[in-house]
Amino acid sequence: MNDANYDIYNSKCPTRVILERISDKWTALIIGALADKPYRFNELRRKVDGVSQKMLTQTLRSLEKDGFVHRSVEPTVPVSVTYSLTRLVCTALL
Repeated sequence: MNDANYDIYNSKCPTRVILERISDKWTALIIGALADKPYRFNELRRKVDGVSQKMLTQTLRSLEKDGFVHRSVEPTVPVSVTYSLTRLVCTALL
């Protein structure tokens, strides 16, 4: 695609997909929280007041699938899972 095709105001612009993805309320709040530091699931749930366990799980899975969030599993008892932003997102936030 040439530069003319990357016009955010054009409905066919591929950047609209990204904008639609990150403009969700929970996504924006979760990315904002993870910009500070990595969080374990329940820490993040307490940080993002009002988010249900189901919505946090769905949003984190979606963000991980899209490459925004990294999920790190440590083989402890019980298993310890930490979420952080990927390098790509951290670079974009700077």
